[in-house]
Parts: sequence; structure tokens; C-alpha cells
Amino acid sequence: MNSLQRYLATLKGHPTDTLPRVPILMQFAAEHIGSNYASFASDFRVLVEANLRCREDFGMDQVSVISDPYRETQGFGAEIQYIENHAPCLVRPPLSDIHDLSPLRVDPDPYGSERMLDRLLAVREFQSRVGGECSILGWVEGPAAEAADLRGVQDFLLDLMDDENASIALMERCIRTAIRFAEAQLAEGADTIGIGDAIASQLPPDLYRNLVWPLEKRLVEAIQAKNGLVKLHICGNITHLLPHIAELGVDILDIDHMVDPAYARKCVGHEVALAGRVDPVADVLHGTPAGIRSAVAQSYAATKNPHLVMAGCEIPPGTPPANLKALCEPVPYRQ
Repeated sequence: MNSLQRYLATLKGHPTDTLPRVPILMQFAAEHIGSNYASFASDFRVLVEANLRCREDFGMDQVSVISDPYRETQGFGAEIQYIENHAPCLVRPPLSDIHDLSPLRVDPDPYGSERMLDRLLAVREFQSRVGGECSILGWVEGPAAEAADLRGVQDFLLDLMDDENASIALMERCIRTAIRFAEAQLAEGADTIGIGDAIASQLPPDLYRNLVWPLEKRLVEAIQAKNGLVKLHICGNITHLLPHIAELGVDILDIDHMVDPAYARKCVGHEVALAGRVDPVADVLHGTPAGIRSAVAQSYAATKNPHLVMAGCEIPPGTPPANLKALCEPVPYRQ
């Protein structure tokens, strides 16, 4: 059973030999091959080599194109600054008025936008080199996350309270681009699309359900209509949103370390694979291999199947390689 077969069998609820290992790697991966975050985020060749080296050295079952949240943002016209040992930064949010969307490029073409194209080239290269062998994870920003990038987090949160219609209009624009970008990544060879919508964890349940959830649902359905699998990643505490997230119909839900895994399983049932729960800082960065093995075992025991092994969010830079090796040790499948 190769990595891709293991991954797909898990998502179908079938028994496997071991659980899939799917950690999120960004700056750690860049530094693991002697590079830096700026190169990783700006050059698909560095991102691909870093992922493939980590797959070889640590035993991962998935490679990914995750690097930062500003791929679509640059496509909309924002200026991005690269910093050697830091995630890319937005020079300034391009949208100063929620009621005037004219500063944004209309429906940017993924193949005509520098940073979106770079991600597509990464998927293409992965498909060429490991297609059929392991899972290839594409990535788009969710409606709230991308709107917050375009407006600035504080302004967008105020927008949601002050003008629901204008906020929805902006998120609608974001969703159109996310769907187009996701479809392009699937066409290039991704089997799964991750949706990052971290800002949603800061919203009360009613506001999330009424304004953000319908757009996330549309994005999920559009990806699945193209035969893609969907992974939802909202880092932070999403306990208050779980009953609504359960109705999105995603294939994989990442849960951070502050979420009760048993409650998450109760909400989403056994049709959704749960990934994560291991604390990326306390367990992975500052912990020990023995402690990581224990955390993985506890997470699996609480969530049961289907389960994928990863930390609740990105593996931090500076993590001892022995700790990531422990996170990616094969865990036998148990009924």
C-alpha cells in the first residue's frame, strides 16, 4: 500500500496498514534543505524540493503547496514583501473602503497572476514527480480569510458587524476566485484542496452561520463537483463552530490542540476524517519523541477512525528533526 492508496482508503473509511502522516510544513521544510522562507514562498522549485526531501526523510504521506495566505491576495492586486526568515507580508490591505471594490482586479486569472501561477507550477511538478505515489494537497483561502487579507483583519471584523451586505459582496468576490483557483489546482494534479479560513474561529456561531458558512459551503461543493477532496483548516478553537462545520460536508477537518477530539468526532460523525490535535508548540517544538508518540496515541484513541496524523497547525521552525520523525512514525490502524 503506497502513500496515496493509504490516504484515499482512510478517507473512504476502509482499513489500512497505518494511519496517513500529513504534517503541515512551511518554514521548517525550507530550512531543512538549507533554504529560507522567502525562497520557499516565491519559487515553486524550492517549495517542491523541500516537501519531497521532508517526505523522504520523515515518512510523510502527502506533499503540499501551502506557503502563506497571500497567493490570491496578490492576484487581486496587493503588493507582497518577501522576508528571508519570515512569512511573506502584505505591504498594505488593498481595499480601504468596503463599499468600493474597484481597487481589486476582477476575477484574477490563476495562470495570469504571478503567485497563483507559482502555486499551480508546484502542483504540476509534484504530479510529475510523485503523482500516483502520494497525496498532493492544493490550497485556497476561505471567504472570511481572504476578505480579511484584502481589508485588514480589524476592519473586516468591524465590517461584518456594521454592513453585512457589503461584507457578503466582498466574500462573494473572494469565493469566485477561490473556486477558479481550486479548479486549476485540481486540473494540474492535486487530489485534495485545503481551505484555510482561520479568522472564522474568532466569529460567534450565529454570525459564522449566517454570513460565512453559506460561502464556505459553496466552495466545498464546487471543489467536490470537480472530484476533489476537501480539507478545512481553521486553526484555533473552533469548538463553538463545530455543529455548523459538521454540515459543510468536508472530507477532512483539521482540529487544533485546544479542541476536544471526542466532541469533534461527536459533531462530525465518522464520515469525516479528523486530522491533528497534537500541540505544535508544546508537544512538537518543545516536547520529546516519547511525548509526541503519546500525544498521537491519545488523539487517535479519542477521535477513532478515520484519523490522519498531524499537529494542529504548522510544524514550527526550530523543531528538532527527531520530534518530527516521532510524529511521522507509522501508527498501526485499529478497528
